Amino acid sequence: MRLPKSFYSWTTISGAVLASVSFLLIVFSIIISLIFPDEVGDYLGLFSYIVLPVFLVIGLILIPVGTLTKIRKDKKRKVQREVKFPIVNLNDSSQRFVVLIFVVGTAIFLLFTSIGSYQVFHYTESNEFCGTVCHTVMEPEYVTYHGSAHSRVRCVECHVGSGATWYVKSKMSGLYQVYSVLTNSYPTPIETPVHSLRPARETCEKCHWPEKFYDSKLVNRKSYLSDEENTEWNVQLLLKTASEHKAKGLAEGIHWHINPDVNIEYTATSFKRDTIFEVKYTNNKTGEVRVYKDENLEDFEDSPRHETRTMDCVDCHNRPSHDYLSPTKFVDHSIASGEISQSIPEIKSVAMGILVKEFPTTDSAMNYIAFKINEYYGKYYDDFIAENPGIIENAISAIQEGYKKNYFPLMKANYSEYPNHIGHSESPGCFRCHNDSFQSEDGHIITNDCNLCHVIKAQGPAGNIEYSTSDSTLMFNHPMEMTDWKEMACYECHRELY
Repeated sequence: MRLPKSFYSWTTISGAVLASVSFLLIVFSIIISLIFPDEVGDYLGLFSYIVLPVFLVIGLILIPVGTLTKIRKDKKRKVQREVKFPIVNLNDSSQRFVVLIFVVGTAIFLLFTSIGSYQVFHYTESNEFCGTVCHTVMEPEYVTYHGSAHSRVRCVECHVGSGATWYVKSKMSGLYQVYSVLTNSYPTPIETPVHSLRPARETCEKCHWPEKFYDSKLVNRKSYLSDEENTEWNVQLLLKTASEHKAKGLAEGIHWHINPDVNIEYTATSFKRDTIFEVKYTNNKTGEVRVYKDENLEDFEDSPRHETRTMDCVDCHNRPSHDYLSPTKFVDHSIASGEISQSIPEIKSVAMGILVKEFPTTDSAMNYIAFKINEYYGKYYDDFIAENPGIIENAISAIQEGYKKNYFPLMKANYSEYPNHIGHSESPGCFRCHNDSFQSEDGHIITNDCNLCHVIKAQGPAGNIEYSTSDSTLMFNHPMEMTDWKEMACYECHRELY
């Protein structure tokens, strides 16, 4: 059956070819992904559901554009009776054939469009889309996510949440992110906190019910000193997550900050929220209001970079799924797990000396770590290496693996750029408010008393651990023979390598 003459133009034919080829490639790629779901990469979904459909639509648009252009050109060549609208004559076999193709083609197109739209929705909501499509940019977040406690929670459940409103908002903000990746204009590192993120009360609290009572938590921490023996040091803390008794609920303890009966607001000096100069406490039951100010930061009151916000989960749990461990922590973990043998002389000190250096790429870091460790132990401990074959190689592998999971040179992402505010050992954390500097007009102070949030139940080196009784606590004993720590915040020393 021959098509009308108006169809035979290069624009129309090009559109038909483009649409047909795109459609066949989409069908082919979908079949491949169904037959080999584990072998195909994440980029196949990107092409199947986003890139190829764009070319399909362009081809379909070119068909009527080319046809109308051809009709107009033919009219100019030959004067015909003016007709405002096209005449469809189903008695004409060629026109009848065109209508049939149009109806059937439109039905098939709408069917596949609905299926494709559904697949696009799910694909753009997948962890793989979030973490691997923009590989270099999102690699730090994707790697740390897989090592977190939320690794089985989909990215969108925290970053978007349920409902169409935030889905649309996320896609609109995503347009700029796509633009910044295409133009290579994204910041390194990515700035945090993300201010366009959905409030934690609408995401975190879907699973972590704020009224739920959490008992006090016993935490055992094992670290190793930077001496020749890599001396083991143990600290056992009882964290006062909530009240001592369940009947009191959130009236006391760390989670008092999210007690529904109180409202805590704070004003920070900048968008990073790492320096706070005003805290406002409101008792929702009694109406009592108390404002605390840090007299050391009064100069910030006239600063235009203020941010006042109501405290929620992420003000302390700011790295719930993307925590970058410091070298101190991941080396300690490797020694405790046996991946690095504690018997290797000075291994903690040597590792810290290497990891203090900044590297332009991960590969350069891997080479430097291996070279410096082999060089050091070959020079000073060659007898030890001869007596313990493979022990240095295992240590090198563990240090390299720890680096790859927590340092990302291309994006400049690491623990110093993304501090974890849980605790106060390597970042201001709790000390942003609990520093004895905040005072209200009636004399109340936000204390930095250690026992307010945790008590020490045991501490000391392996084999000589000191224990407290069940109803008492130990005074902190610093593993190094020094007294200056009493006048300083922990993070002032421990945020750097030691």
